[in-house]
Amino acid sequence: MALQFDCIVLGGGAAGLMCAATAGYRGRRVAVLDHANKVGKKILMSGGGRCNFTNLSIEPSNYLSGNAHFCKSALSRYRASDFIELVERHGVAYHEKGQGQLFCDNKASDILNVLLTECEWAGVEIRTECQIERVSKSEHGFSLSTSQGTMHCQSLVIATGGLSIPTMGATGFGFNLAEQFGLPLKPRWASLVPFTITDKWQSVFAELAGVAVDVAVSCNKQHFNDPLLFTHRGLSGPAILQISNYWRPGDAITLDFFPSGDIAELMQQWRAEGNKSELKNLLALHLPKRFVQAWLEQSLGSRPVQQYNDAEIKQLAEALHRWSITPSGTEGYRTAEVTMGGVDTDAVSSKTFEAKDVPGLFFIGEVLDVTGWLGGFNFQWAWASGFCAGQYV
Repeated sequence: MALQFDCIVLGGGAAGLMCAATAGYRGRRVAVLDHANKVGKKILMSGGGRCNFTNLSIEPSNYLSGNAHFCKSALSRYRASDFIELVERHGVAYHEKGQGQLFCDNKASDILNVLLTECEWAGVEIRTECQIERVSKSEHGFSLSTSQGTMHCQSLVIATGGLSIPTMGATGFGFNLAEQFGLPLKPRWASLVPFTITDKWQSVFAELAGVAVDVAVSCNKQHFNDPLLFTHRGLSGPAILQISNYWRPGDAITLDFFPSGDIAELMQQWRAEGNKSELKNLLALHLPKRFVQAWLEQSLGSRPVQQYNDAEIKQLAEALHRWSITPSGTEGYRTAEVTMGGVDTDAVSSKTFEAKDVPGLFFIGEVLDVTGWLGGFNFQWAWASGFCAGQYV
């Protein structure tokens, strides 16, 4: 005997659980199916285990998509303040970090527990370790052949996420379903991801692995001020993850390692004061010592600041304020926080998230061609798209 539901949600992540609870509260009989042994794994690992669950400054301009207008409707109908109210109602303690980012005081499981509690209250059935073998459409809805039997539903929601972090169970299943039902896909690639460096600088960066420095980074007319982290393979940290959304293979990135001041002015001031200290010691007052030593070894070396002429000061300042490097690539989906691209939003209603040409089929969250900045923006997209679709499934 086939199981009958009003709505089946494929994927027990942020968007899927939000959608399921919302639909359940409308009196719909809802099931969430996930192939993993438990739901919400990416929620649990996010934000260093504390889940950066939203941002106080959500704007459509914080998102990238082939259709820049697509995200506006959902973001305006379910705001950060709405999710914050939900979190507070469940008694979850949280705090704000830089640039409006909200994190749990305790751990990310607090957010997952909010969603699971909401699903329980709404009567949602959650089935884990459920493999989807085949999906077909009939005039009455959808039929799913699964490892737990045959299931039927009127509305089918694809909330399977992207390709990021395959060790957490990410697959291209949602993209395959979109293709099966004739929806176009935008090219996909790893984003919010560290860069790899393979030129002469790779060995320098490897020696600096673990060193962080505040930078201004720019690429393709985008600009971010955030920390950069050197790694054994290249560059990481919030600044790099942010700019990776805008970087394409072959592009150079420009880094200012001292965005809060002017190196040339400082050096001229030290000379005018008659300072006899070595440049590496003076720069180390403003920048990490290991970084300063490695940087000077690659350029003019370190000697007393009085011994640098105007041309050398200009050269050093140029190198520190406008340093350009072309990454060889990225760390890929293995460490990427999101998948750029996905289901073409032109084929999906921005109001209901239903496929325009396939009644009853809905796409939400990361599987869509909508990618947010680092800092809680992608979670807010999950909440917003899940909530809005939940009104219609």
